[in-house]
Amino acid sequence: MKIDVNQLAEHFAQIPFQVEGVYRYATNPGVPNADYTDSFPGFVFPLSGKIQFLFNGMPYILSPGKVVHGGAKMKLDKKVFDNTHWEYILVLYRICNSELEDSSFSHQHFELSTGQSPRLLELIMRLWHVYNQRGGISMFQTEMLFRDVLNEALIGVVNRQSSSESHALFEQVSNYIHEYYHQSLTIASLAEQYNVNRNRLSYVFRSHSGMGPAEYILKYRLHTAQKMLITSDVPVQQIAQTVGIADPFYFSRVFKKQFNFPPTEYRQEFINNPCQLQQASILTQKLNQYTNR
Repeated sequence: MKIDVNQLAEHFAQIPFQVEGVYRYATNPGVPNADYTDSFPGFVFPLSGKIQFLFNGMPYILSPGKVVHGGAKMKLDKKVFDNTHWEYILVLYRICNSELEDSSFSHQHFELSTGQSPRLLELIMRLWHVYNQRGGISMFQTEMLFRDVLNEALIGVVNRQSSSESHALFEQVSNYIHEYYHQSLTIASLAEQYNVNRNRLSYVFRSHSGMGPAEYILKYRLHTAQKMLITSDVPVQQIAQTVGIADPFYFSRVFKKQFNFPPTEYRQEFINNPCQLQQASILTQKLNQYTNR
């Protein structure tokens, strides 16, 4: 079951709850398991291995990088894969307000894709150790650490979602550039077309290609012009216009900066040179391949 992580965060921010138990399980195939979940809802934090849990018939694959929530007294089935040893920590909690409990997430089963986080692993192990100590300080630390664990898990989900959305945006815009590089492209027009602000667009391009969108456009145009120079006798000025650079003097300047030769000299030096053509193709493909990361 998919869950809105913002709604889940709001839920735990507003509803009083407390930890009822923190348990570490490690088992091998063939060991009998419970048929139902506990009388309290809980989060399962996989530490190693791979196992399938079914909550009321709904399957979830547990492995490091995921967190699964199960409601109280749900029908539970388990399946271990490939005879592997597996280990997880279960944190049970209780909603302290009975009037709010019926409308809470505590009755639902769902999965959180947090990604493998050393920080989350450190926190969950500390939670387990602290819970198994005695005294008021331990009880207090248990409650505080569980909230830290939830916070880290939710941040992990948000970061993964943001990364996925970021890559999708980069893929859309860069593919558009590859198709329409010869037209008048500006950062403002691209940002408006894809309904993002310029700062966001710049951040996405730097994250995925190591350069801003303006530099990306220019490099794609220059590498396209490079191939045209060494495979045709089309005039330099016409090549500049073909790749979307109207000013031939600007084209000559940026081309020389990129390839250490003015366009005309570059053509004379490398025309019909198969090694240079291969290099040009590789450089252009490299820009194309950023979208497949």
